[in-house]
Amino acid sequence: MRERRAAEAITAYLGRGGRVLDPVALARVVGSALGASGCALVIGGQRFQWGTGDSWVEQDISYGGSVCGGLAVAPGAVGPVASVAAVLGAPVAMIRLARETDHARRVGDSAARSLVDDRWRAAAEMEAERRRLERDLHDGAQHQLVALRMSLALAEHALSTGNGQEHVAKLMGQLDDAEQVLVETAAGILPDVLAAEGLAAALRTELARHGVVSLDLGGLRRRYPTPVESAVYYVVLEAVNNARKHAAGARVTVTAWDSYEGLAFAVADDGPGFEAAAGLPNLTARAASVGGVVEVRSAPGAGTTVSGVVPV
Repeated sequence: MRERRAAEAITAYLGRGGRVLDPVALARVVGSALGASGCALVIGGQRFQWGTGDSWVEQDISYGGSVCGGLAVAPGAVGPVASVAAVLGAPVAMIRLARETDHARRVGDSAARSLVDDRWRAAAEMEAERRRLERDLHDGAQHQLVALRMSLALAEHALSTGNGQEHVAKLMGQLDDAEQVLVETAAGILPDVLAAEGLAAALRTELARHGVVSLDLGGLRRRYPTPVESAVYYVVLEAVNNARKHAAGARVTVTAWDSYEGLAFAVADDGPGFEAAAGLPNLTARAASVGGVVEVRSAPGAGTTVSGVVPV
């Protein structure tokens, strides 16, 4: 009798519509109709329970020839529940299908968001690499080209006086250096001396041959992570380039040292100076890429100093 009443209650509940996908409400309808103290539906490995009990009668729920869930009723004295389980086949299968569909949708949404994130991340990494290559070409190769321009002017003057052979040989060496820098930059390779011996050695190798540049690197005694040394190396070269282009003939002093904050550096010239309010965004971006800061101090007639620090 209770099983028939439960079947009728289930049919009436489903006939009202709107709540068929609420497994706890369906368990309450079944349990109440059976006069049980508790009823539970097990769907997709998850238990949806109404009420409580000390002993339970359990029955598989099948639909279309396969088990789609389970029914448990307490206390066990309510008797067989096979007929109730048979009526529950279709609604439990619907609940299971709805939950699996919702899970698949959420997994799909998550995968789609992850794909979008991966695309954005890949695009950002490509843009960062493009900017890195752009900065390396600007700060490294341009340094060589500026030096070539100055050497060409000297060679032109020397040729006019019949004493240009030495300058021509020097130009050929600088052309070889510029070609090597371009090749290494395009391949993403650091200058050999920078990678092997560190910042001080790389700056001496690159700048010592330029008569207008003085080096003070005695305070730089330790090595820093490669990205840090690379960033400071190119910042210093760019600052020297700026000095040579905009303060022709001025003395330039490059200093680098181990400070309590980290790797500190400065490039100072005694040229005509300029209004420094706008700063030098390329140098700022380069230093910021490794967590560093750059400060530009200049004024008309007072020279220019580009200084910065990258924290350890």
